[in-house]
Amino acid sequence: MSLSWKYSHLVICFPFLLIHINVCSSYTSIFQGSSMGQFFNQYLEPIRLNDAHVDWKSVDLSYLTEDKFLIHFAKMVSDARPIQGADVILKEQNIDSDMRIKYNDQRHFEQIARQFGIFEEWKDGIPRTAYKGVVVFRYRGQWRIFLVGPDSLSLLGLE
Repeated sequence: MSLSWKYSHLVICFPFLLIHINVCSSYTSIFQGSSMGQFFNQYLEPIRLNDAHVDWKSVDLSYLTEDKFLIHFAKMVSDARPIQGADVILKEQNIDSDMRIKYNDQRHFEQIARQFGIFEEWKDGIPRTAYKGVVVFRYRGQWRIFLVGPDSLSLLGLE
């Protein structure tokens, strides 16, 4: 099965695995929808969709099963250097490793997100792009920043 970006949402089924490939409808419709393109220039315009053909049936996606991914993701979060507050990272010139910042609540998360210029919206009590309360993004190159929620470490089995 090849993936065509003309579909904003595609479901690929493998035995015991369901992957939802999702392209934000705001990206494909730009100024239609409830936000009328309010965040398109800031968040979506810089993103480039993959234009290379991928034969998804031949790709080994077993690492995406919940049990394997949880272990992998928990290790990445655990290995990230804990930092107290976003200011330290914003002032640091040479980031040399993945880092994690703990946020206390929605207001605190939104404050940190604004400092980095990342999407700060919440839905159903968690940040929009969170997994187990953790939002991951890259800042100034190859290193990841993990914004870790108050219950995230225990949800990941790290506490």
